[in-house]
Amino acid sequence: MPQSEPILRMAGISKSFGATQALQDVDFSCFTGSIHAILGENGAGKSTLIKIMSGVLDPTAGELFVEGGLVNFQSPTQAAKDGVVCIFQELSLVPDLSVADNIFLDSPPKKWGLIDKKTQREQARVLLARIKCGDIDPRALVKDLSLSRRQMVEIAKALSKKPKVLILDEATSALSSQDVDTIYGLLGELKDEGVCCLFISHKMHEVERLCDTLSVFRNGKHIETFAKGAKSDDEIVKLMIGRTVDAQFPAKPPPKDYETRLSIRDLKWERQLKGVDLTLGRGEIVGLGGLDGQGQKELLLALFGVLRSVEGEVRVDDQIVHTGSPAEAKASPTNFALVPEDRKTEGLMLPMSIADNLMIASLDKISDGPVVSPSKEKEAVANGIKQLEIKVGSPHHAVSTLSGGNQQKVVIAKWLCTNPDIVLLNDPTRGIDVGTKQEIYKLIRALADEGKSILLYSTDYDELIGCCDRVAVMYDGKITVELKGDEISETSIVSAALNIGDTPAHQKPGAMQ
Repeated sequence: MPQSEPILRMAGISKSFGATQALQDVDFSCFTGSIHAILGENGAGKSTLIKIMSGVLDPTAGELFVEGGLVNFQSPTQAAKDGVVCIFQELSLVPDLSVADNIFLDSPPKKWGLIDKKTQREQARVLLARIKCGDIDPRALVKDLSLSRRQMVEIAKALSKKPKVLILDEATSALSSQDVDTIYGLLGELKDEGVCCLFISHKMHEVERLCDTLSVFRNGKHIETFAKGAKSDDEIVKLMIGRTVDAQFPAKPPPKDYETRLSIRDLKWERQLKGVDLTLGRGEIVGLGGLDGQGQKELLLALFGVLRSVEGEVRVDDQIVHTGSPAEAKASPTNFALVPEDRKTEGLMLPMSIADNLMIASLDKISDGPVVSPSKEKEAVANGIKQLEIKVGSPHHAVSTLSGGNQQKVVIAKWLCTNPDIVLLNDPTRGIDVGTKQEIYKLIRALADEGKSILLYSTDYDELIGCCDRVAVMYDGKITVELKGDEISETSIVSAALNIGDTPAHQKPGAMQ
């Protein structure tokens, strides 16, 4: 049973990143011998919360207590010494080191001042056996293991630190079904041993099976904590949403049957895409919904020729196409354009000029033979700046001098200069101001009205509701639900993202083609 004194307590914790308030005055407690779920939409503050708990981030304000004592963790290593250990979704293993070296990376057993390799391997075998991974050789290099096996090594590494509070951030997302069952059993054992397990998962069936306490976060605030069974799935979803759609979006056209331009059948790639079926009409905006990490980004990258060994069939205007590279993807007959997720690392060359960034993807259109035409370049740059209303002093200034919103406009304009037929958008308004967002919403609808086909992945459900003619929700590498018209609501998107309940026949993928 939980004790009266929490094992970990947060009091008035806030965290800001510039003007962005990630956490606001959060009070939170968890207790020994419990499995405590932390729930919330993308951007609710879950990741920031656990990074503060585990010493990755300092809070802007507030206090953190462990076993009643005030702590100020400066690193994950320091947090682990006080018993707070986090297994992050992004693995922290060193690929070129052995399994045993990774498990004991922070505190290897020593003999005469040197690492005792024999003892280290023996202790690694004990930990691996506990998580039913006796098939993993402690001497094997991590880079030679499958993703699921690597995740299990990460869990063994966390157990080596003898945690009092074990935080699991989507720890089952990369595991095989057999390993998932193993982790379920392990968490039950840890609970019986008095460990507090904080469990972040988008899979409600996992939360219902494992957790005895649930906390909901929304917009950086702790909304409510309650016992399992105290609220229905619908009530939990409403707590997670907690707001109305009030952004200003352009009017949608009346529902209609679109002429199919893009058809995807049984698209597969490694463990991220598990048979995606989807159509996209001429002039249609289709949104990709679901919680982050369900294959949405990989789908866009696969279509744009970034990923290798993609299986399945892609048709454009009923012609089978193969995009082995971005150069092929942006060329006829596919005419794809991809606005990537991270403008600074994937979309722009920051030291180069605004003009160079605008033209880099469409040099063939402004060249006379092998030479760029100065007049064509000047005209194209001016058109790009005008179309997106980019606020610039001079197109010859470095793109790094622009605001974030104007940098994003440059990325979008760069790809529109290629005159694409199918535009792939990966969270295009992330991290920009409201005014610029509304300009981009209008642009997206204008492009669709011109006949371009838009496939939009957004972590903002308001955008999916306000912008899209149809929303395809992804879960575990597949499209599980398609919504259109009045079916597109935040409740239905979140419910589908959490894979709650039965899928009505009219909402199943393929029903609206």
